[in-house]
Amino acid sequence: MQITLHNVVPIPLKDKLQQRPSDIWNTQQTLKPGEWIKIKAPSGTGKTTLTHILYKLRFDYLGNVLWNDQDIRTVTGGALAEKRQQQLSIIFQDLRLFNNLTARENIELNRVLQQPHYETNMVDAMAEKLGVAHILNQRAGLCSYGEQQRIAIIRALVQPFEFLLMDEPFSHLDKANTAIAAALIAEECTKRKAAFVLTDLDDDDHFNYTRKLNL
Repeated sequence: MQITLHNVVPIPLKDKLQQRPSDIWNTQQTLKPGEWIKIKAPSGTGKTTLTHILYKLRFDYLGNVLWNDQDIRTVTGGALAEKRQQQLSIIFQDLRLFNNLTARENIELNRVLQQPHYETNMVDAMAEKLGVAHILNQRAGLCSYGEQQRIAIIRALVQPFEFLLMDEPFSHLDKANTAIAAALIAEECTKRKAAFVLTDLDDDDHFNYTRKLNL
């Protein structure tokens, strides 16, 4: 899967973004298959907005975004669901877990609704690796934010994908847990020859990035 941006500018940020250069906004930019891309951006410059635009959750922008050669504005209904089930996965900054479901149910709901990439035993293996196996049967709303963040990472990894979108995926993890989570993500992306886009505030060495861009 390839994602192309043609002169994309979020309308709410239009005036603000005119004051600063960007590798993404109002440019021609292609995010190619297999690339591991870091996008660094200060607060308020549109990290979450970009992630939501690329996932087709926001429409308030100028320009065009293409999934492969198709403008995402024309992808609707079953075709949109299929893209999100088979090609595009996401780790939201606000996680979007169901607080009244257990951690396992949050993961399994995504796994069952998508065409599963892994069986249930891989959920347990990933949870063990990330140190959250002991809270799988606990309601997500009772888990710490760091635990929830790791559950959200597992949820994103159990489905098929060719492109993984990550919006500050380690913001509530300490250095040790970040390293473990990054290693798992790298392992899964390598297995699938998948691309990813990671947005964050600062420089990091979590991955062997193909490119680093500024928002």
